[in-house]
Amino acid sequence: MAQGHAGTAVITGASSGMGAIYAERLARRGYELILVARNRERLAALASRITTQTQRSVEILDADLGTQAGLSVVEAKLKQDATITLLVNNAGVGTHTPLVDSDVDAMSRMVDLNVTSVMRLTYAAVPGFLSRGKGAVINISSVVAIAPEALNGVYGASKAFVLAFSQSLQHELAGKGIRIQAVLPGATATDFWQTGGLPLENLDKSIVMSAEDMVDAALVGFERGELVTIPSLHDVAKWEAYENARRAMSPLLSTNVPAPRYTTIH
Repeated sequence: MAQGHAGTAVITGASSGMGAIYAERLARRGYELILVARNRERLAALASRITTQTQRSVEILDADLGTQAGLSVVEAKLKQDATITLLVNNAGVGTHTPLVDSDVDAMSRMVDLNVTSVMRLTYAAVPGFLSRGKGAVINISSVVAIAPEALNGVYGASKAFVLAFSQSLQHELAGKGIRIQAVLPGATATDFWQTGGLPLENLDKSIVMSAEDMVDAALVGFERGELVTIPSLHDVAKWEAYENARRAMSPLLSTNVPAPRYTTIH
């Protein structure tokens, strides 16, 4: 049963995989939807299904967020539509291919989508959230944000940007009624792997979570107010220790003299 009205959620990369599941789940939680992806046909089919099942209004924007023209369309919507209460930055691309085997132009396109679009859409949405005193941003990062050796380095670096950007946003906005969540999925059963050149069947089944389970877990984390949600990490104490160590080190990172290990000749 659909819940009461929660505002409008904008979801990027919404035509398939985790984005499509976010769309269905959020509609059932009371959100009207604006779905963004390149494939208009898929978006229309998803929108029709969600409207039939939940009676929520669903608008579609077919836009390539890897281009300035596509970004501009969605930025304008985020700036102009005062009903928007949630932005889900889900669109992204990745690869497992090592640096020396990767095409640098393809890497630049990855940065355009994984980094630039996340930044620009967030910049478009947040001022309105602030003026209305409420809003939320969910950024889909990846476990490679903290394990960059696992896959392609540009992909890992792009997702580390998403994590760091989210942490900074939380620092700046948490006291102003704006909620931020970074979701760090592990290997997930979507067409991400096929697109990246490593079909899913090549992966150990024990490390691959279904997209439905991933999104449902992430939404539990969101409802609990988590800044960082890692659905695959069973021992949360390990993340807490990692984050506590980072925070303990932070005030010690800038001093007016070098550390003794850099001034003493052994």
